[in-house]
Amino acid sequence: MGKRTAKREGVGGVEARLDAVADAFEAGDFEAALAGAEGLLADAPELPEALHFRASALVELGRLEEAGKAFGQALKVAPEDLEILLSAADCLVCRAGEDREAVAEGLALCARGRRLAQKADDVEMLYEFLLLEGMGLNQMGECATALVSLDAALGHMPRSLDAQVERGIALFELCRFDEAKAAFEKVLKDAPDDPWAHHYLGLIAERRGDEKEAKRRFDKARALVPEEFPPPVELAEAEFDRAVEDAVKSLPRHAKQYLDNVTIAVEDLPSDEDLLGQDPPLSPSILGVFRGTPVGERSVMNAYELPASIVLYQRNLERFARTREELIEQIGITVMHEVGHLMGLDEDDLWQRGLD
Repeated sequence: MGKRTAKREGVGGVEARLDAVADAFEAGDFEAALAGAEGLLADAPELPEALHFRASALVELGRLEEAGKAFGQALKVAPEDLEILLSAADCLVCRAGEDREAVAEGLALCARGRRLAQKADDVEMLYEFLLLEGMGLNQMGECATALVSLDAALGHMPRSLDAQVERGIALFELCRFDEAKAAFEKVLKDAPDDPWAHHYLGLIAERRGDEKEAKRRFDKARALVPEEFPPPVELAEAEFDRAVEDAVKSLPRHAKQYLDNVTIAVEDLPSDEDLLGQDPPLSPSILGVFRGTPVGERSVMNAYELPASIVLYQRNLERFARTREELIEQIGITVMHEVGHLMGLDEDDLWQRGLD
Protein backbone atom coordinates (compact mmCIF):
# COMPACT_ATOMS: atom_id res chain seq x y z
CA MET A 1 0.00 0.00 0.00
CA GLY A 2 1.29 3.49 -0.79
CA LYS A 3 2.57 5.09 2.44
CA ARG A 4 1.58 8.63 1.45
CA THR A 5 -1.96 7.49 0.73
CA ALA A 6 -2.19 5.71 4.06
CA LYS A 7 -0.98 8.82 5.93
CA ARG A 8 -3.27 11.21 4.04
CA GLU A 9 -6.38 9.08 4.01
CA GLY A 10 -5.76 6.58 6.78
CA VAL A 11 -5.76 2.83 6.54
CA GLY A 12 -9.44 2.76 7.42
CA GLY A 13 -10.25 5.03 4.47
CA VAL A 14 -8.42 2.77 2.03
CA GLU A 15 -10.14 -0.29 3.44
CA ALA A 16 -13.53 1.38 3.15
CA ARG A 17 -12.88 2.20 -0.50
CA LEU A 18 -11.72 -1.38 -1.13
CA ASP A 19 -14.89 -2.64 0.53
CA ALA A 20 -16.95 -0.45 -1.80
CA VAL A 21 -15.10 -1.87 -4.81
CA ALA A 22 -15.66 -5.40 -3.52
CA ASP A 23 -19.37 -4.71 -2.99
CA ALA A 24 -19.73 -3.37 -6.55
CA PHE A 25 -17.89 -6.39 -7.92
CA GLU A 26 -20.04 -8.85 -5.97
CA ALA A 27 -23.18 -7.04 -7.15
CA GLY A 28 -22.07 -7.47 -10.76
CA ASP A 29 -21.52 -3.74 -11.32
CA PHE A 30 -18.13 -4.20 -12.93
CA GLU A 31 -17.95 -0.70 -14.38
CA ALA A 32 -18.30 0.72 -10.87
CA ALA A 33 -15.77 -1.77 -9.52
CA LEU A 34 -13.32 -0.80 -12.26
CA ALA A 35 -13.82 2.91 -11.62
CA GLY A 36 -13.35 2.42 -7.88
CA ALA A 37 -10.21 0.36 -8.33
CA GLU A 38 -8.71 2.90 -10.73
CA GLY A 39 -9.53 5.69 -8.27
CA LEU A 40 -7.63 3.85 -5.57
CA LEU A 41 -4.70 3.22 -7.90
CA ALA A 42 -4.48 6.92 -8.71
CA ASP A 43 -3.56 7.44 -5.05
CA ALA A 44 -1.76 4.16 -4.42
CA PRO A 45 -0.41 2.74 -7.73
CA GLU A 46 0.99 -0.40 -6.09
CA LEU A 47 -1.97 -1.42 -3.94
CA PRO A 48 -2.25 -5.18 -4.70
CA GLU A 49 -5.96 -5.50 -3.87
CA ALA A 50 -6.86 -2.62 -6.17
CA LEU A 51 -4.68 -4.02 -8.96
CA HIS A 52 -6.43 -7.36 -8.53
CA PHE A 53 -9.92 -5.84 -8.62
CA ARG A 54 -9.03 -3.78 -11.70
CA ALA A 55 -7.79 -6.83 -13.60
CA SER A 56 -10.76 -8.97 -12.55
CA ALA A 57 -13.27 -6.26 -13.49
CA LEU A 58 -11.67 -5.98 -16.94
CA VAL A 59 -12.08 -9.74 -17.37
CA GLU A 60 -15.76 -9.56 -16.50
CA LEU A 61 -16.21 -6.68 -18.94
CA GLY A 62 -14.68 -8.79 -21.71
CA ARG A 63 -11.64 -6.55 -22.08
CA LEU A 64 -9.26 -9.49 -21.96
CA GLU A 65 -6.20 -7.91 -23.55
CA GLU A 66 -6.28 -5.08 -20.98
CA ALA A 67 -6.97 -7.62 -18.24
CA GLY A 68 -3.86 -9.57 -19.20
CA LYS A 69 -1.71 -6.46 -18.87
CA ALA A 70 -3.42 -5.57 -15.59
CA PHE A 71 -2.69 -9.00 -14.13
CA GLY A 72 0.91 -8.60 -15.28
CA GLN A 73 1.12 -5.34 -13.28
CA ALA A 74 -0.48 -6.98 -10.25
CA LEU A 75 1.92 -9.93 -10.31
CA LYS A 76 4.88 -7.61 -10.70
CA VAL A 77 3.87 -5.93 -7.44
CA ALA A 78 2.80 -9.13 -5.64
CA PRO A 79 4.43 -12.10 -7.43
CA GLU A 80 3.54 -14.57 -4.68
CA ASP A 81 -0.04 -13.48 -4.02
CA LEU A 82 -2.01 -16.71 -4.44
CA GLU A 83 -5.35 -15.01 -5.13
CA ILE A 84 -3.87 -12.86 -7.91
CA LEU A 85 -2.01 -15.85 -9.37
CA LEU A 86 -5.20 -17.92 -9.41
CA SER A 87 -7.26 -15.16 -11.04
CA ALA A 88 -4.58 -14.53 -13.67
CA ALA A 89 -4.32 -18.24 -14.44
CA ASP A 90 -8.12 -18.56 -14.62
CA CYS A 91 -8.26 -15.68 -17.10
CA LEU A 92 -5.75 -17.42 -19.35
CA VAL A 93 -7.13 -20.95 -19.06
CA CYS A 94 -10.88 -20.33 -18.95
CA ARG A 95 -11.39 -17.08 -20.85
CA ALA A 96 -8.90 -17.30 -23.71
CA GLY A 97 -10.97 -19.64 -25.86
CA GLU A 98 -8.84 -21.64 -28.29
CA ASP A 99 -5.64 -19.66 -27.67
CA ARG A 100 -3.17 -22.45 -26.88
CA GLU A 101 -0.36 -20.02 -26.05
CA ALA A 102 -2.58 -18.32 -23.44
CA VAL A 103 -3.56 -21.67 -21.92
CA ALA A 104 0.10 -22.71 -21.77
CA GLU A 105 0.91 -19.43 -19.99
CA GLY A 106 -1.96 -20.09 -17.58
CA LEU A 107 -0.62 -23.57 -16.86
CA ALA A 108 2.77 -22.07 -16.00
CA LEU A 109 1.04 -19.80 -13.48
CA CYS A 110 -0.84 -22.81 -12.09
CA ALA A 111 2.45 -24.64 -11.55
CA ARG A 112 3.90 -21.63 -9.74
CA GLY A 113 0.76 -21.17 -7.64
CA ARG A 114 0.64 -24.88 -6.80
CA ARG A 115 4.22 -24.79 -5.50
CA LEU A 116 3.57 -21.67 -3.42
CA ALA A 117 0.31 -23.05 -2.01
CA GLN A 118 2.07 -26.29 -1.07
CA LYS A 119 4.84 -24.33 0.62
CA ALA A 120 2.27 -22.26 2.53
CA ASP A 121 0.28 -25.41 3.43
CA ASP A 122 -2.81 -23.74 1.95
CA VAL A 123 -4.90 -26.80 1.04
CA GLU A 124 -7.82 -24.84 -0.41
CA MET A 125 -5.65 -22.85 -2.81
CA LEU A 126 -3.64 -25.96 -3.71
CA TYR A 127 -6.91 -27.64 -4.69
CA GLU A 128 -7.91 -24.61 -6.81
CA PHE A 129 -4.63 -24.62 -8.72
CA LEU A 130 -4.77 -28.38 -9.28
CA LEU A 131 -8.33 -28.15 -10.59
CA LEU A 132 -7.48 -25.29 -12.94
CA GLU A 133 -4.35 -27.14 -14.06
CA GLY A 134 -6.48 -30.18 -14.91
CA MET A 135 -8.87 -28.03 -16.92
CA GLY A 136 -6.02 -26.42 -18.85
CA LEU A 137 -4.33 -29.74 -19.57
CA ASN A 138 -7.63 -31.13 -20.87
CA GLN A 139 -7.88 -28.13 -23.20
CA MET A 140 -4.37 -28.81 -24.46
CA GLY A 141 -5.24 -32.44 -25.15
CA GLU A 142 -2.89 -33.66 -22.40
CA CYS A 143 -5.66 -35.62 -20.73
CA ALA A 144 -3.56 -38.34 -19.10
CA THR A 145 -1.55 -35.65 -17.30
CA ALA A 146 -4.80 -33.83 -16.49
CA LEU A 147 -6.01 -36.95 -14.67
CA VAL A 148 -2.99 -36.77 -12.36
CA SER A 149 -3.77 -33.17 -11.41
CA LEU A 150 -7.50 -33.85 -11.02
CA ASP A 151 -6.95 -36.94 -8.88
CA ALA A 152 -4.65 -34.84 -6.68
CA ALA A 153 -7.33 -32.14 -6.47
CA LEU A 154 -9.89 -34.75 -5.42
CA GLY A 155 -7.41 -36.03 -2.84
CA HIS A 156 -7.74 -32.64 -1.15
CA MET A 157 -11.45 -32.07 -1.87
CA PRO A 158 -13.03 -35.51 -2.47
CA ARG A 159 -16.56 -34.16 -2.94
CA SER A 160 -15.66 -31.48 -5.48
CA LEU A 161 -18.18 -31.75 -8.30
CA ASP A 162 -16.05 -29.49 -10.52
CA ALA A 163 -13.08 -31.83 -10.23
CA GLN A 164 -15.26 -34.92 -10.70
CA VAL A 165 -16.81 -33.49 -13.88
CA GLU A 166 -13.42 -32.47 -15.28
CA ARG A 167 -12.04 -35.90 -14.44
CA GLY A 168 -14.95 -37.49 -16.33
CA ILE A 169 -14.14 -35.30 -19.33
CA ALA A 170 -10.50 -36.44 -19.24
CA LEU A 171 -11.59 -40.09 -19.16
CA PHE A 172 -13.97 -39.50 -22.09
CA GLU A 173 -11.23 -37.81 -24.13
CA LEU A 174 -8.95 -40.77 -23.41
CA CYS A 175 -11.70 -43.07 -24.79
CA ARG A 176 -12.12 -44.77 -21.40
CA PHE A 177 -15.87 -44.66 -21.92
CA ASP A 178 -17.00 -47.09 -19.20
CA GLU A 179 -14.98 -45.21 -16.58
CA ALA A 180 -16.25 -41.87 -17.87
CA LYS A 181 -19.85 -43.12 -17.70
CA ALA A 182 -19.37 -44.21 -14.08
CA ALA A 183 -17.75 -40.86 -13.22
CA PHE A 184 -20.63 -38.81 -14.66
CA GLU A 185 -23.27 -41.04 -13.08
CA LYS A 186 -21.55 -40.45 -9.73
CA VAL A 187 -21.74 -36.69 -10.33
CA LEU A 188 -25.49 -36.93 -10.99
CA LYS A 189 -26.06 -38.70 -7.68
CA ASP A 190 -24.97 -35.52 -5.87
CA ALA A 191 -26.01 -33.00 -8.55
CA PRO A 192 -28.89 -34.39 -10.66
CA ASP A 193 -28.99 -31.24 -12.78
CA ASP A 194 -25.34 -31.00 -13.75
CA PRO A 195 -25.56 -30.16 -17.47
CA TRP A 196 -22.06 -31.34 -18.42
CA ALA A 197 -22.64 -34.77 -16.90
CA HIS A 198 -25.87 -35.11 -18.90
CA HIS A 199 -24.17 -33.93 -22.09
CA TYR A 200 -21.27 -36.36 -21.83
CA LEU A 201 -23.56 -39.24 -20.90
CA GLY A 202 -25.45 -38.33 -24.09
CA LEU A 203 -22.22 -38.54 -26.10
CA ILE A 204 -21.42 -41.93 -24.56
CA ALA A 205 -24.94 -43.23 -25.27
CA GLU A 206 -24.68 -41.96 -28.85
CA ARG A 207 -21.46 -43.88 -29.35
CA ARG A 208 -23.05 -47.15 -28.23
CA GLY A 209 -26.03 -46.55 -30.54
CA ASP A 210 -28.63 -45.77 -27.86
CA GLU A 211 -30.29 -42.88 -29.68
CA LYS A 212 -33.21 -42.60 -27.26
CA GLU A 213 -30.95 -42.25 -24.22
CA ALA A 214 -28.64 -39.88 -26.08
CA LYS A 215 -31.55 -37.61 -27.02
CA ARG A 216 -32.85 -37.62 -23.45
CA ARG A 217 -29.46 -36.59 -22.09
CA PHE A 218 -28.85 -33.95 -24.77
CA ASP A 219 -32.32 -32.46 -24.23
CA LYS A 220 -31.73 -32.29 -20.47
CA ALA A 221 -28.36 -30.53 -20.86
CA ARG A 222 -29.88 -28.11 -23.39
CA ALA A 223 -32.80 -27.29 -21.09
CA LEU A 224 -30.40 -26.53 -18.22
CA VAL A 225 -27.95 -24.30 -20.15
CA PRO A 226 -29.25 -23.63 -23.67
CA GLU A 227 -26.42 -21.20 -24.44
CA GLU A 228 -23.83 -23.96 -23.92
CA PHE A 229 -25.69 -26.71 -25.76
CA PRO A 230 -27.64 -25.30 -28.70
CA PRO A 231 -29.37 -27.74 -31.06
CA PRO A 232 -26.96 -29.19 -33.64
CA VAL A 233 -27.06 -27.65 -37.11
CA GLU A 234 -28.28 -30.56 -39.19
CA LEU A 235 -27.78 -30.93 -42.94
CA ALA A 236 -29.41 -33.52 -45.16
CA GLU A 237 -26.97 -36.13 -46.47
CA ALA A 238 -26.94 -34.69 -50.00
CA GLU A 239 -26.43 -31.13 -48.73
CA PHE A 240 -23.57 -32.20 -46.47
CA ASP A 241 -21.90 -34.05 -49.36
CA ARG A 242 -22.28 -30.93 -51.52
CA ALA A 243 -20.59 -28.84 -48.84
CA VAL A 244 -17.68 -31.29 -48.76
CA GLU A 245 -17.38 -31.17 -52.58
CA ASP A 246 -17.38 -27.36 -52.47
CA ALA A 247 -14.69 -27.43 -49.79
CA VAL A 248 -12.48 -29.62 -51.96
CA LYS A 249 -13.03 -27.39 -55.00
CA SER A 250 -11.99 -24.33 -53.00
CA LEU A 251 -8.69 -25.84 -51.82
CA PRO A 252 -5.54 -24.06 -53.02
CA ARG A 253 -4.03 -25.59 -56.14
CA HIS A 254 -0.91 -26.76 -54.32
CA ALA A 255 -3.11 -28.73 -51.87
CA LYS A 256 -5.38 -30.26 -54.53
CA GLN A 257 -2.44 -31.94 -56.22
CA TYR A 258 -2.07 -34.26 -53.21
CA LEU A 259 -5.64 -35.59 -53.49
CA ASP A 260 -5.04 -37.94 -56.43
CA ASN A 261 -6.12 -41.42 -55.34
CA VAL A 262 -7.29 -40.09 -51.94
CA THR A 263 -10.85 -41.02 -50.94
CA ILE A 264 -12.93 -38.43 -49.06
CA ALA A 265 -15.76 -40.00 -47.06
CA VAL A 266 -18.35 -38.94 -44.49
CA GLU A 267 -19.25 -40.99 -41.40
CA ASP A 268 -21.50 -40.21 -38.44
CA LEU A 269 -18.92 -40.66 -35.66
CA PRO A 270 -15.31 -41.85 -35.35
CA SER A 271 -14.90 -45.57 -34.74
CA ASP A 272 -12.96 -47.00 -31.80
CA GLU A 273 -10.42 -48.21 -34.35
CA ASP A 274 -9.80 -44.67 -35.58
CA LEU A 275 -9.58 -43.27 -32.05
CA LEU A 276 -7.40 -45.94 -30.52
CA GLY A 277 -5.06 -46.23 -33.48
CA GLN A 278 -2.81 -43.61 -31.91
CA ASP A 279 -1.21 -43.18 -28.51
CA PRO A 280 -2.58 -41.15 -26.85
CA PRO A 281 -5.94 -41.84 -28.49
CA LEU A 282 -7.70 -39.24 -30.60
CA SER A 283 -10.54 -37.24 -29.08
CA PRO A 284 -14.02 -38.75 -29.65
CA SER A 285 -15.08 -35.23 -30.68
CA ILE A 286 -12.66 -34.98 -33.61
CA LEU A 287 -14.17 -33.45 -36.72
CA GLY A 288 -12.16 -35.49 -39.22
CA VAL A 289 -9.23 -37.85 -39.62
CA PHE A 290 -6.59 -38.70 -42.20
CA ARG A 291 -6.04 -42.42 -42.66
CA GLY A 292 -2.86 -43.49 -44.39
CA THR A 293 0.76 -42.47 -44.85
CA PRO A 294 1.61 -38.81 -45.45
CA VAL A 295 2.99 -38.07 -48.90
CA GLY A 296 6.56 -37.43 -47.76
CA GLU A 297 6.74 -40.73 -45.85
CA ARG A 298 5.59 -43.05 -48.65
CA SER A 299 8.00 -45.63 -50.03
CA VAL A 300 8.00 -48.95 -51.82
CA MET A 301 7.84 -50.60 -48.37
CA ASN A 302 4.31 -49.28 -47.75
CA ALA A 303 3.13 -49.25 -51.35
CA TYR A 304 0.67 -52.06 -50.59
CA GLU A 305 -1.14 -50.25 -47.79
CA LEU A 306 -4.79 -49.36 -48.27
CA PRO A 307 -5.29 -46.14 -50.26
CA ALA A 308 -5.12 -42.93 -48.21
CA SER A 309 -8.45 -41.46 -47.17
CA ILE A 310 -9.91 -38.46 -45.40
CA VAL A 311 -13.01 -38.99 -43.26
CA LEU A 312 -15.29 -36.26 -41.94
CA TYR A 313 -17.55 -36.94 -38.96
CA GLN A 314 -20.92 -35.39 -39.64
CA ARG A 315 -22.44 -35.48 -36.16
CA ASN A 316 -19.37 -33.95 -34.52
CA LEU A 317 -19.25 -31.21 -37.14
CA GLU A 318 -22.96 -30.47 -36.77
CA ARG A 319 -22.59 -30.29 -32.99
CA PHE A 320 -19.52 -28.06 -33.25
CA ALA A 321 -21.24 -25.38 -35.34
CA ARG A 322 -23.73 -22.79 -34.11
CA THR A 323 -25.11 -21.78 -37.51
CA ARG A 324 -25.43 -23.29 -40.98
CA GLU A 325 -22.84 -20.83 -42.29
CA GLU A 326 -20.42 -21.79 -39.53
CA LEU A 327 -20.94 -25.47 -40.31
CA ILE A 328 -20.18 -24.95 -44.01
CA GLU A 329 -17.07 -22.97 -43.07
CA GLN A 330 -15.93 -25.61 -40.58
CA ILE A 331 -16.33 -28.39 -43.16
CA GLY A 332 -13.87 -26.46 -45.35
CA ILE A 333 -11.44 -25.93 -42.47
CA THR A 334 -11.61 -29.62 -41.53
CA VAL A 335 -10.97 -30.75 -45.11
CA MET A 336 -7.94 -28.44 -45.26
CA HIS A 337 -6.77 -29.68 -41.85
CA GLU A 338 -6.80 -33.32 -42.97
CA VAL A 339 -5.16 -32.44 -46.29
CA GLY A 340 -2.47 -30.86 -44.14
CA HIS A 341 -1.92 -34.21 -42.41
CA LEU A 342 -1.80 -35.85 -45.86
CA MET A 343 0.96 -33.36 -46.74
CA GLY A 344 2.86 -34.34 -43.59
CA LEU A 345 2.01 -31.40 -41.28
CA ASP A 346 1.57 -32.14 -37.58
CA GLU A 347 -0.91 -30.54 -35.16
CA ASP A 348 1.49 -27.73 -34.18
CA ASP A 349 2.09 -26.88 -37.83
CA LEU A 350 -1.67 -26.80 -38.46
CA TRP A 351 -2.30 -24.70 -35.36
CA GLN A 352 0.25 -22.13 -36.52
CA ARG A 353 -1.62 -21.96 -39.83
CA GLY A 354 -4.98 -21.50 -38.10
CA LEU A 355 -6.18 -24.95 -39.14
CA ASP A 356 -6.39 -26.62 -35.72
